[in-house]
Amino acid sequence: MTWLWNNLDLVLELTAEHARLSAIPILIGFAASLPLGWIASRLTWLRGILVGVFNVLYTIPSLALFVVLPVVLGTRILDDLNVVVALTIYAIAMMLRGTVDAFGSVSGDVLQSATAQGYSATSRFWRVQLPLAGPVLLANLRVVSVSTVSLLSVAALIGSGGLGYLFTNGFQRYFIEEIVIGIVFTVLLALLFDAILVIAGRLLMPWSRRSTPPTRNALVKARTA
Repeated sequence: MTWLWNNLDLVLELTAEHARLSAIPILIGFAASLPLGWIASRLTWLRGILVGVFNVLYTIPSLALFVVLPVVLGTRILDDLNVVVALTIYAIAMMLRGTVDAFGSVSGDVLQSATAQGYSATSRFWRVQLPLAGPVLLANLRVVSVSTVSLLSVAALIGSGGLGYLFTNGFQRYFIEEIVIGIVFTVLLALLFDAILVIAGRLLMPWSRRSTPPTRNALVKARTA
């Protein structure tokens, strides 16, 4: 613990960097997977193509992707953009299938009832389909969040990665305490992200705690609200 107190500023700085580099791909991946998943849930022929392509991308080892992307993007190998793009690809790959399942889990009867109540296609998506798919989307986003925080540590091998620096530096110096501190703070950061998502889900989707499914009357009330 002495090393931690003596280097607390460094650890907190690396934690902040790790949080920043993790949050960007999580948010972009979620935003990108929503339209892709919605389209794929409506077009069966496109679903297989999109899911297949991102499944293949997900099988690429993270370290290899970190090294290849500078060539593709024309950036420097130490540029944070390489890490953000790589983790965004992984985030979409993990989130896409869950997004398709989330939109597919919404009852067709509910959607037909919404149309009958006068909802346009756009309002039906935002006020009916997306809210009802929300709990499944949140569950997938939590998995993506934890995975992204963990994967980012690998980027330390190319000179980035936030808390991953403690792993590589501790290994090079055969200093176990530094490695353990890196692991502990990475886990704590992952738990923090997960807690934020859980709280956000409870605030934004209070209906997800209800045991009864949405009814036609609920749609009428939502329409008149």
